[in-house]
Amino acid sequence: MTRIAYLLTQDRGGPVDVTVRLAATLARGGVEVRVFGPEPARGAELIEGRHEELQVADKENLAAAGRARAAIRAWRPDVVHAQDRRAGLVIAGLRAGLGARPALIQTYHGVPDDVAEPWFRGERTDGPSTYTRTVLAADAMVARLLDRTIVPAEAMGRFLRHRLKVPAARLAHIDNCVDPAEPNPPRGPVRNLVFAGLLVERKGILDLLAALAVPGVLPQDARLTVAGDGPQRAEAERVAQAAPLAGRVTFLGFRPDVPALLTEADALVLPSLMEQQPLVVAEAMAAGKPVLATATGGVADMLDLPGGPSFLAPPGDVTALAGRLRALFAEPDPGRVGRLLAERAHARYRPEACAQRHLALYEELARARSRPQPRTPA
Repeated sequence: MTRIAYLLTQDRGGPVDVTVRLAATLARGGVEVRVFGPEPARGAELIEGRHEELQVADKENLAAAGRARAAIRAWRPDVVHAQDRRAGLVIAGLRAGLGARPALIQTYHGVPDDVAEPWFRGERTDGPSTYTRTVLAADAMVARLLDRTIVPAEAMGRFLRHRLKVPAARLAHIDNCVDPAEPNPPRGPVRNLVFAGLLVERKGILDLLAALAVPGVLPQDARLTVAGDGPQRAEAERVAQAAPLAGRVTFLGFRPDVPALLTEADALVLPSLMEQQPLVVAEAMAAGKPVLATATGGVADMLDLPGGPSFLAPPGDVTALAGRLRALFAEPDPGRVGRLLAERAHARYRPEACAQRHLALYEELARARSRPQPRTPA
């Protein structure tokens, strides 16, 4: 039986949530899995008995990386799957001393913060900083060293192929997975919005507040709940204290129960400057909620409803975002939109479907690694 080791260097965020769901689903199916890394802030109980705590808090901490590799080697996995950038760097050093085993995989969840959407999509525009280009060069090197890099969104696959020149044969597209939910579409007009994510520039929280403050956008009985924390929280709270937002925006801080918050909301709004395949969008879809978002990364593909209304705005465009908010508040049948999105989420993002696609890839690579390697002619 294939033994799967997952490596994390973070305790929260999309990569952690994906790993916990994936590992738990595979374990329920009888697959031997172990997650190496910090204790997850959300869902740790799902991998109880299958988690080994270790810390690699800094990519320059060579001793911590060495300890992580030693712990994984001691478990003797057939496949090692890194689920964040730092973890990918760590497992790239695993090949030495293990011969053909194990197969090495990473999921490429996102690009550095100063990669803008036009450059990401291949336009001839000013690119990111020299530091970010160095990070991306390292990403490309790691992707060439590993057996496969998984991308949840086709847009990211195109970026890796065309910008970073990663061979297509080393890439695989597998959708993220989210916990199943009982759809609870809105029963009336959208009035209770939720934003869930880090309060950082690329998530667009200040753009959202600016758009809601445009005269005529926010109905008298509408509210926004913000679930998340980060460096922009203080500024966002200050902005939200002014009219017409005063008293109508609630900041909850980091919450491990985002799916429950979504169930009680009418709609999700995520005005990010850059995304790939955000879990919170898939969670909102599974809960039967309309989603207003920016057309970045794979988001437009996630929300594509033939014949249905579109609540997409260009990233960074406050005027367009305000227009989409007006349309969302005025949507005559948001419940229908929510039901259609729930059907789409059930088809694409169920943990069982995600786990089976991963397991097929793991077994394929493990078999290839276990076959005798041809000798190099003298």
